Amino acid sequence: METRPEIDPRHFRATMGRFATGVTGVTVGHGEHPHGMTANAFMSISLDPPLVLVSVDQRARMNQHLRMGARCGVNVLSEQQEAISRHFAGRPVDGLRLEFVWHGDTPLIEGCVAHVIARVVDVHPAGDHMLYIGHVEYLNWWEKRPLLFFSGQYEQLITHYISDDLSWFSWR
Repeated sequence: METRPEIDPRHFRATMGRFATGVTGVTVGHGEHPHGMTANAFMSISLDPPLVLVSVDQRARMNQHLRMGARCGVNVLSEQQEAISRHFAGRPVDGLRLEFVWHGDTPLIEGCVAHVIARVVDVHPAGDHMLYIGHVEYLNWWEKRPLLFFSGQYEQLITHYISDDLSWFSWR
C-alpha cells in the first residue's frame, strides 16, 4: 500500500500564493441590497459555451446566495480598489463608499477593469470550498490596471517602456 506524504496546509497555502492572480469582487443582489465577497480563485473554463468558475469557501455567507440558476457579478478589481477587496474579505473599511451599477437584478461595482455576469449552471463540492460554474450572460471591460495578489500581498502592475514597440511588466 502506497503512503502519501502529509501536506502541511500552511506550506500548501504559501506555495500556491506564489501564483499571482487578479482580485475579484463577486456580487449578488439580495433584494435591493448588494452582497459581495472577495475572490481570487476565478477563471474562464470554456469559450463555447462561455463558462467561468469561482471557488467559494464553504464557510462564506455567499453560499446562501449562489445556487442553481442564480446570477452573480464578477468584478475584476482595479489597482484603485484595494479597499473594496479588503471590505469584501471581511475587514470593513471605515468611510468606504461602495458605488454599484445594476445590470438587471445583478449589482456591479463601479470603476472595475471588467464586469462579468454569469448564471450558475453547476455546483461542485471540492474539499473545503464549493466550485460554482456560471454561464456568461454579460461582460464588458475597460483600459485600467488590475489589482494583483501575490504571496499574501496586494500588488500593482507597472509597465516599463523601452521604446514604442518594446515594453515589459513588473509589479510593486
